[in-house]
Amino acid sequence: MKASSVALFCIGLSIAGCSVAPPAPTPLQIQAFQSHEFEAQKRAAFGAVLSVFQDLGYIVQSADLDTGFITAASPAGSKLKWWEVLSTSTSSAQTRATAFVEEIRPGFVTVRLNFVESEHTSGQQGQTTHRDTPILDPKAYQVAFDKMGDAIFIRSATR
Repeated sequence: MKASSVALFCIGLSIAGCSVAPPAPTPLQIQAFQSHEFEAQKRAAFGAVLSVFQDLGYIVQSADLDTGFITAASPAGSKLKWWEVLSTSTSSAQTRATAFVEEIRPGFVTVRLNFVESEHTSGQQGQTTHRDTPILDPKAYQVAFDKMGDAIFIRSATR
């Protein structure tokens, strides 16, 4: 009887010790934290998004007020990993960002952001790999939206 109790306790302890990764967000959850509605004119919101991207260190690659689409990328940074020292390969990473500013009704816009971590690795023999990983941390988007809200407020107050 005692042996079975000890066995059950050990099984319970081993199950409790396992960590479970949080479930991946659903497409609707991703859309919810990547989008934010602002009370603003499209032109003011568009300018605020451009300004915030630049404040965050991004290099704006394209911007079109008519479509409301903006693309930007952070400067590429070198990443050295321990196995690269042994294999003489190099890698660099940067964050790419897109924004879509859309007027949903007069005086209100929705801004949808997308951040992607992009890593490029080159080997000594000429082989290359490229990996894009979506940034799915809602906090990253909230920080950007907070800054955009401040920029929209300032732009609206000065006009």
